[in-house]
Amino acid sequence: MNLKKITILAVLLTSTAIFAQDDLSITPFKRDLTNKQVLDSIKATFVHDKIASCIDSLWMKELASLDLYNELTLDIKNINVDEKVDYELPTELLKERLKKMDEKSPFNIEYNVGLENVIKSFLKNRKRAFERLMGISQFYFPLFEESLASQNIPLEIKYLSVVESALNPRAVSRVGATGLWQFMYQTGKQYDLNINSYVDDRNDPLKSSNAATQYMTNMYKIFGDWDLVLASYNSGPGNVAKAIRRSGGQQNYWNIRKYLPKETQGYLPAFLATMYIFEYHKEHGIKPDKAIANHFATDTIMIKRAMTFKQISQLLDIPVAELQFFNPSYKREVIPFITGEAHYLRLPIDKIAMFTSNEDKIYAYVQYEESRRERPYEYMLASKDSISSSVTKVKYHRVRRGDSLSEISDKYGVAMSDLKKWNHLRSSKAPVGKKLKIYTSEAVAVTTKKAVKQDTISVKETTALAANTPKIFKEEKVVSYKDVIKYHKVKSGDNLGEISDKYGVTVAEVKKWNHLKGNNIASGTSLKIIKNERVVTTVRKEVKNSKAVAEPETAVASNDNDATQNPKDYYQVQKGDNLFSIAKKFNVSLENLKKWNNLEDMNVQLGSKLALANTAESNVEEEAPKTETKIVEYKVKKGDNIGSIAKKYNTTVDQIKEWNGLEDNNIKLGTSLTVSKKEVAINEVKPSKKEAIAANQRDEVKLYYVKKGDSLFSIAKKYPGVTISDIKKWNGIKNESLKPGMKLKINNG
Repeated sequence: MNLKKITILAVLLTSTAIFAQDDLSITPFKRDLTNKQVLDSIKATFVHDKIASCIDSLWMKELASLDLYNELTLDIKNINVDEKVDYELPTELLKERLKKMDEKSPFNIEYNVGLENVIKSFLKNRKRAFERLMGISQFYFPLFEESLASQNIPLEIKYLSVVESALNPRAVSRVGATGLWQFMYQTGKQYDLNINSYVDDRNDPLKSSNAATQYMTNMYKIFGDWDLVLASYNSGPGNVAKAIRRSGGQQNYWNIRKYLPKETQGYLPAFLATMYIFEYHKEHGIKPDKAIANHFATDTIMIKRAMTFKQISQLLDIPVAELQFFNPSYKREVIPFITGEAHYLRLPIDKIAMFTSNEDKIYAYVQYEESRRERPYEYMLASKDSISSSVTKVKYHRVRRGDSLSEISDKYGVAMSDLKKWNHLRSSKAPVGKKLKIYTSEAVAVTTKKAVKQDTISVKETTALAANTPKIFKEEKVVSYKDVIKYHKVKSGDNLGEISDKYGVTVAEVKKWNHLKGNNIASGTSLKIIKNERVVTTVRKEVKNSKAVAEPETAVASNDNDATQNPKDYYQVQKGDNLFSIAKKFNVSLENLKKWNNLEDMNVQLGSKLALANTAESNVEEEAPKTETKIVEYKVKKGDNIGSIAKKYNTTVDQIKEWNGLEDNNIKLGTSLTVSKKEVAINEVKPSKKEAIAANQRDEVKLYYVKKGDSLFSIAKKYPGVTISDIKKWNGIKNESLKPGMKLKINNG
């Protein structure tokens, strides 16, 4: 009995759960897209580079750590060169090594007890610190050496940055000296280092190194001794000059040392001790940390929109600490966009590849985040009678020798991918001499008419105005299609392929209409050809619109809009809307919404109407072509050559070769050549919805000219949904052999 009750209870519980699930599935819970969902949807479309990231987060934290800077600064400040240090390093061996260093260096490296004590102190207490510094130096030293060598400065000065900042670009001293080379604010400005709310070039490794090199050059012109140059770098040239005067005019660092500030007294010994440890680290068992980051494995890209390190980190999956290390000059972790100034982002090469491949998507996400920020005054108009708008203009740039697509895109503030798309470029090489088309957006002021208040017009005035308003008519063109039967008399040399090409039909259709089983046709036979031809009629209608009374000049435009636009298919952009929210609201994809409205980016204008469905079919009557191409063909006869044919039809040899896909000037007897293509204006009318759809399906027949190296497989791949058997069927081909110049019919409908 108990078992029976338990079984019944279990069945009831199970059925209840099932019904509950069904009920939940009927009314799903709706919520707005979160920032993470938008980010994930954009990153899902990214093109990824196959090179793996070469920096890990632990290493980046090590590189950005200020511990070393604080420790070394404290050591140099409190160093006592006269205090003996107990460390196993024979004095004679040290003298020998210092002598070798002196032979290779323009510095005065001589043994003295004070220098020996500093070297032994560093070896005893800072061995691990120097292992870390040597690892970091592998990133910075090549950069320093290049800058020093350009001004003929001793390369040993690179060790000065170890003493100054412990190779930390964000190091700041107690008096405000900043960066790898510890520039003060005024000195940085003196050497053209930019310092503002967003950027501090004293933290930039390249710019600060160039400034330090220039400073060293200027100081050497004054003192003529590299030891004194280093002393002046630490305490200033004025303090060194005072020490020289107090010493009675002596100009050797060790002779004037006691007259220098206390910190500078330990400065040169610390520099020489650092140089010694870097030179002889192996002999003292110091193993440098392995540097995973190399400066040559990075590159820069110019930023076209203000963005934060956090956004870049989220989009490119790169730690913020890594961005801080590669871009230390950006104080607020924001890369600004300032008109007339260029700001660059440094990234590992693999991340540069990802950024450039997905540049449009990255800027679209940044703009999306920007659009979510509150702007209380954004939608207020500058005046009652005008609004701001943007106009797209086309500019042309002629490529000169030495130009690159990257430089051209930077010049006009556009993405390189857009530049390639607008000009149908496959490679990133700029075509010399060619004019490149460039689209730019410019803000303009548009004057609007003041609204006419309806309550100010009386009934009599309205009636009188309506009576005096001229009638407005509009013409509508209607297209209908009729099947017309024509007959073709077969001549000697004709084949089904050429006949079907002539009338724009397929071989299969010709065989069906004439009950042919094979491809053989007898000369003199009349073949039935059924062609669907368009018939054009024009209808004149009077425009009846209440708006014509108030604004007669706008009646036609408004009536056209009302007639063609279905309110259910359009949405008027409201305050606070963006593409993401509109797409979510109407359950359509973001890509389709942009495609239906021909949007290049994520911008939508307040009050504009957005299509919510593919209106290509419903409004197909608006898209009827106004011209058609008239093709003239010529059959090659005995004695013809391509030059004589071109002259006969008033065209060029190159044009005939292009129209017929010819590689050279050889032509075969009996071949049909296209010798003329002209755009002919037609009085085409706008078909109804069903007729237009049917016409599109019938007209989507394309001709493909076979090129050298083509195969049926490679041609089929160019047209999605088309198979090899389709191509063979449409063109009456039995085997897969193709000849250059053949015309293949592709029914892509």
